[in-house]
Amino acid sequence: MKKIYHLSTCDTCQRILKELQPLEGFELQDIKAVSITTDQLEEMHKLAGSYEALFSKRARLYKEKGLKEKSLSEADYKHYILEHYTFLKRPVILVDGEIFIGNSKKVVATAKEKIQG
Repeated sequence: MKKIYHLSTCDTCQRILKELQPLEGFELQDIKAVSITTDQLEEMHKLAGSYEALFSKRARLYKEKGLKEKSLSEADYKHYILEHYTFLKRPVILVDGEIFIGNSKKVVATAKEKIQG
């Protein structure tokens, strides 16, 4: 499977998508327009090993909801990611059974290497 979960309104996601070109055979899912399903999140979880790895602690709602002061469980991370798209660390890139999460230079470079061979 080749899929990228991203946010079309996010400049960083757009920059990364351009950097990863060509993306032939990839399905792009704008997580604001098409919500993440439980099955999709569980698939990402299997590859990532935890919901926390998929959770963005930079999200504005993370601070607004006071989640920084709480001790969140895996079930909490799953709940919040499914509740609002902003809690998914982006982009999430799935390539042939591997997952690349977030926008760090190292993650993007490794994903690019995998995609472009």
